[in-house]
Amino acid sequence: MKAITLYDVALLAGVSYQTVSRVINDAEHVSARTREKVQQAMAELNYVPNRGAQQLAGKRTRTLGLITTDLALHAPSQIASAVKTRAVEKGASVLISMVEHPQRCQAAVQELLAQRVDGLLVNVPLEDTEAEQLRALASPVPVLFLDVSPSAQVNSLVFDAAQGAQLGAEHLISLGHQRIALLNGPESSVSARARRVGWLASLTQAGLEPAGVAFGDWSAASGYEKGHQLISGPALPEAILVANDQMALGVMRACAEKGIAVPGQISVVGFDDTTDSAWFSPPLTTVRQAFREAGERSVEWLLTAYSGNECWQTQLPVTLITRHSSARRTSQQADREDLARQLKTLALLAEQLARE
Repeated sequence: MKAITLYDVALLAGVSYQTVSRVINDAEHVSARTREKVQQAMAELNYVPNRGAQQLAGKRTRTLGLITTDLALHAPSQIASAVKTRAVEKGASVLISMVEHPQRCQAAVQELLAQRVDGLLVNVPLEDTEAEQLRALASPVPVLFLDVSPSAQVNSLVFDAAQGAQLGAEHLISLGHQRIALLNGPESSVSARARRVGWLASLTQAGLEPAGVAFGDWSAASGYEKGHQLISGPALPEAILVANDQMALGVMRACAEKGIAVPGQISVVGFDDTTDSAWFSPPLTTVRQAFREAGERSVEWLLTAYSGNECWQTQLPVTLITRHSSARRTSQQADREDLARQLKTLALLAEQLARE
C-alpha cells in the first residue's frame, strides 16, 4: 500500500506543499479556511505527520513532555488523562515519564529534551531550588509546574491547598466538632504542607487545639494504617480531615474494623473529590479539585508559551462537596467530652491533694 505524503494532502486540498507543511507545524499566516481544508484532507487520507522526520529537521513537533508521580494515584492519573485528551484535540502528542523520587526529575527532563519536546509539564512535589534548577536545565523550552510553593521562581499552576483545608476544617467546626485531627500527605509534599497550614489556621481562629496529626503517602493502605493510629489514642477524635480521598477510604475502613460509626462517632472529610468518593459507604464529604481543568489549562499554556523572564503562579479554586460522612456533633460526643474534662479536672485535684 502506497504511503500517503504531504504532496497527496496538498493535491486533495488544492494548496501547495509548503502550505500543508505550515499547517502541520502550526505556523502563522495560514487562514482559518485554508487550515480547515488541509485538516479535512489529512483526515480523509488518514495522513499522520512523521514526527521523527520533523525532529531530525529540527522543527517543532507539537510534542509535550509530562513528568509525573505514581499514576496509580488518582490525582496524577486524572491530570495525565486530561493532558493527553486536550493535547490530541490540539493536534499534539504527549510523552510521559513517571518518576518515583524528585531526584529523578533532572534525568527525566534530559530524556524528554533529547526527544525535542516543545514544552514540559512537571507534576512532582519540588522544593523551590529543585524547580528552579529544572527550569534552567530546560531553557528555552517552556516548563510548567503543578506542585511548588508561591515563592518558587518558576511558572506554576496549582490548587489552593491551604484554602481547601480551611474549607474542610471550617465545615467540621460549623458542625460543632472540637477535637479535629489531620491525616496529611507526606511532609515532602508542598501541597501537603499547605493543607496543614490551612487546617491549623482554622483551628487557631476557632480557639481549638489539634486532636492529632499523622502523615501518610496518599495511598488507601497508608490511610488505613495511620487511621488506626489516630483512633487508638486515649481520646477519640470527633472528626478527621484527610488530605486525599484514597487515604480517607483507608480511614473509614479502620473505623469500621474498630466498630466506630462514621459519621455517628467520627466525621470524615476527604480531599480531591475522586470519581469514586460519592460511592464510599457512607458517601464522602470532600474538597473538590478540578484536575481535568488543570490538565487542560496546562496544555493550552504550553502550546502557546513564549520565552520570558517573568514568572507567575495561578491558583485554581477548590470547593467543598458535602455528603454523608460528616454530620453534626452528637449529644453523645458532647457527653464524652464533658466526662473527659471532668476526669482531667479530678486528676489534677488528686495530684494537688497528693502534693499537700
